[in-house]
Amino acid sequence: MIPLRITTAPTRVSAITADARAGRPIRLLILLALTLGVLAGCGTAAKPAAAPAHDGGYPTFLPKNTLNYHSDTVLAGTAQRPALTNQGDGVQVKTPQWSVLVTVTGPQVPGEGLPFQATATTCTWVVTMSAATGPVPISTGDFSSIDVDDHVYRPALVPGQPKPPAVLRPGQKASFELRAVEAVGEGLMRWAPNGHNIVAKWDFVVEND
Repeated sequence: MIPLRITTAPTRVSAITADARAGRPIRLLILLALTLGVLAGCGTAAKPAAAPAHDGGYPTFLPKNTLNYHSDTVLAGTAQRPALTNQGDGVQVKTPQWSVLVTVTGPQVPGEGLPFQATATTCTWVVTMSAATGPVPISTGDFSSIDVDDHVYRPALVPGQPKPPAVLRPGQKASFELRAVEAVGEGLMRWAPNGHNIVAKWDFVVEND
């Protein structure tokens, strides 16, 4: 009687099958990564181009003199409708005789973080005028300041500073400093070119803490 011989072929086949099964998830991951990469590339290619910077504004081919070169913070101020803006921003003051661009910055104070914080301090503002379209009268007495308690202050020219011209003419630029002792807190610097009708106001805060 010939004895039966048991071979290990089935075991080998099982091992190969197991290896194939083990490699299948790896291949699936590779295919998934490649598919995602292709889709991402398509998404990038399909992304619409950004709108031009001037979209909704003036066309870039227009002559420059048709554009408004002042920043968006420049307001128009008249005696009938005075402009109210922040310190450092410009106001295009308009009258029937002329217009002029006016900016008020400040106030600057002697110091902050002092051990003793007074209720009032010396304030200095800088007034700048330019772009006049006609003779603009300048008088420091036409500037006034008011605090939250409706106290009116009359700032004067800083000692030692040159006086501004009595009249600002087209093509000229004037800058001068005004000073007053004012209460700490919020306030408004105002300009009335004729001494009566305010055309522009600049909001500010006096701080010494």
